[in-house]
Formats: sequence, C-alpha cells, structure tokens
Amino acid sequence: MKQRFSLQIFLSVLLIISCNSVFSQKKSPDNWTHWRGQMHTGAAIKGNPPVEFSETKNLKWKTDIPGKGHATPVVWGDKIIVQTAVATGEISPEAPENAGEGSRMAPNQTNLIHEFKVLMVDRNTGNILWETLVTREWPRENTHELGSWASNSPCTDGERIYAWFGSRGIYCLDFDGNIIWQRNFGQMQKHMSFGEGSSPFVYKDKIFIQWDHEGDSFLFALDKTTGEIDWQVERDEGTSWSSPFVTEINGHIQVITSATNQVRAYDYYTGEVIWTTTGLTRNVIPNPIYADGILYVMSGFRGSALQAIDLKKAKGDITGTDAVLWTYDKNTPYTPQPVLMNGKLYFMRVNNGFLSCIDAKTGEPFYENERLGDISTLYSSPTGVNDRLYIAAENVVMVIKAGVTFEILASNPVDDNFHASPVIAGNDLILRGFNSLYCFSKE
Repeated sequence: MKQRFSLQIFLSVLLIISCNSVFSQKKSPDNWTHWRGQMHTGAAIKGNPPVEFSETKNLKWKTDIPGKGHATPVVWGDKIIVQTAVATGEISPEAPENAGEGSRMAPNQTNLIHEFKVLMVDRNTGNILWETLVTREWPRENTHELGSWASNSPCTDGERIYAWFGSRGIYCLDFDGNIIWQRNFGQMQKHMSFGEGSSPFVYKDKIFIQWDHEGDSFLFALDKTTGEIDWQVERDEGTSWSSPFVTEINGHIQVITSATNQVRAYDYYTGEVIWTTTGLTRNVIPNPIYADGILYVMSGFRGSALQAIDLKKAKGDITGTDAVLWTYDKNTPYTPQPVLMNGKLYFMRVNNGFLSCIDAKTGEPFYENERLGDISTLYSSPTGVNDRLYIAAENVVMVIKAGVTFEILASNPVDDNFHASPVIAGNDLILRGFNSLYCFSKE
C-alpha cells in the first residue's frame, strides 16, 4: 500500500513538472506559433538577431526549399515548419485547354498537378528532417501573379501542427510528420481570382478558420483533437484575406474577424455574435491585433481605415459609439500587417515602401510616410523585437530603429525575394524566400 501511494505521488509530481515545462516552453521566445507570432502582434517576446547580415555575413545556414510558397514558417523550439506547393510535370486531365494562359489581373493558372507538402527543418542546422505529402491535386483556382498555392501559414500548439492549404483543406500532423486528421471545406472562389491567404488560429481546444469568398462564407470552429466541426456560422461577407484572432476579455473568450462589411466578435463556445462595427475598406487583409485592452483593425485598399476599439465596452453594434476610441484615415496598409510593440503601431502605406508610427493609445502620429530606402513595393509584413523592426522585400532586408524617431539601421542585401514575413526566434532571424529558407544569427 505504501509503495502504491509513493508511486501516485511520484506520478503527480512528474505531471506537474511536465505541465510546467510545457507552459514555460509555450511562453519561450524560441517559439513562433502563428504567422504573426505568439502575441499575434508581429512582435517577438524578446530576442537579439543581427542588425547586419548578408549571404556571407552572420548567415547561420541557408536551405533550398522545393516548390513555391509564401506561407510564413512557424517555430517550436529547434523545429521550423514550412508549407510549400511543388509543381509536378503531370498535366491534370481535369484542366481546361487554356489553363496556364492566365489573365491580366490573375495570370497564375496551371494545368499541372501539384504536391502540397509540410516540411520540418532543424533550426540549428537547416537540414530538412522530414517532408510530408498531404495531398496531390490540380489547383483549380487562379492565384494572383504575386501569390502562390501555398500562401496560408500553419500554426502549432507545440503538440500538433495545423497546416492549412485553403481549398486543399487543413491537415493535423504530429511532430514526426504523421497525418492525424484532415478536413476539407471545398473550393473557394476568391474575388478576381486573387488567390488565397488567410491563416488558422489555434486557441485552447479549438481551431478557427475564416472562410470568406464569393460563395457562401463561414467562420468554422474545429475541435483541434479530431478535426470535427464544433460550430459554424454563416457570414454576410465577400472575399477577405484576414485571419481570425482570439482573446479573453471580462472572463469571456471572443473570436474576432475583420472583413469588408463588418468587424465581428463571436462567442468562443457558441459562435453567437457579441459585437459588430463597420468602417473598413474593401479587400480586407490585415488581421485584428490586440494589447492592453484595445483592439486594432485596419485596411488600405482604395481608402484608409484604422479603428481602436475598447473591448470592455464593445457589445452589440458599436459603430459610432464610445467603444471606438479613435480612428485614423490615412497611410494604412493593403497587404502588409502592422506591428504593435511597446505602445506603438507601425504600418506600411498600401503596398509601398513608406512606414508610419503612431501612438497606440491615442492615435497621434510620431512620424508618417517615412521612405524605406530604395524599396518601392513589398508584400511581406514587418516584424519587431526590442528596439528594431525587420522588413523584407526583393533582394533586401531593412532594419529600422523602433521608437518615436525614424532611423534606418541597416539595409542588408539578400539574393532572394520575400513575400513571407520575417520570423524571430531567440537570436535567430528566419526568412522564407521564393527559393530558400535563411537563418541569420550573430557569429
């Protein structure tokens, strides 16, 4: 009896240690769990990647990645997870004869079957540890000339990997590359065939997917263990590319979505709408971001819109109420996401190389429309850590001083083009280019 009691105590202690270890790892700066990081603000918890780097300076490793994909990688400890779409030489019998000819607005069509893959890369060496083929099919939809058929980023909770390929479906894998479950929602019909790009959000026991397109739009809540649909709600929305965001306020968990017709908050457990507001532009891409009780939503297609919302006051239709603390109507981004860091919002103008910084509490600008050297256009999003921002474009990665005064710290040449966003894990800067995966770290 005494031995049995001792064994129970031992197992209980072991469980506590294990849970504490997992909890501490989830808060580790070595993790980048979603496409905009652990805090979902585009800022790392902490870290010290190099300010100056190149193909020959502070390069820890560089690894060629097969296929094409603009999905931002995620990181858990010493593992990097990457999604890609690899064209085969096999023409699909389903493809029409003119597939591949394209059009003015969406020239990226294909008649080739593609292999959709998830890769795990060793963060220390750059070696590809495994690659899992999740599906092999012909992508029916066009994608924008600047897009890819693997632009949706994965996410992870440290136990499983959730790889989302849009019209190809979502795949849950373990860290050995085995597929645990999968679910497909059908074929999306994006506005002007601009392609897909929204990413999933995992929180507690659920995964959320924002399915906004020109057909019937939904928000899906999946059980992360089984992939079964816990609930789904219809959305009166056309195409958006924004990703959902989850936070807890006043003891209630809200799932928040940005889109053209409305910004909405849903109850985590039931999908019931908690509050709504209007005022964004068309073709919404930036995600909702949150800190210190304030939610920020923005868009920048054919207009500029930014709203700061006090979530403690938000209930029902909050359009024009005091729940909207302030608004800002110029220089907001179209494709790039903002960065929220140390009480400041940093964002690009449309898709151009001009940066603004405003006070996140008041909306007052510290500086506006500062030019990023020779960068004319970019489609990746800035990433912040401590006292600096990293901004990746074609053949260059710029490092900007964070704070109230604009200053370029470095303009670093890199032989690749970047639509995926920089990832910061500890002292490593991880960049997914069109051709290669880079890791820069101080020598």
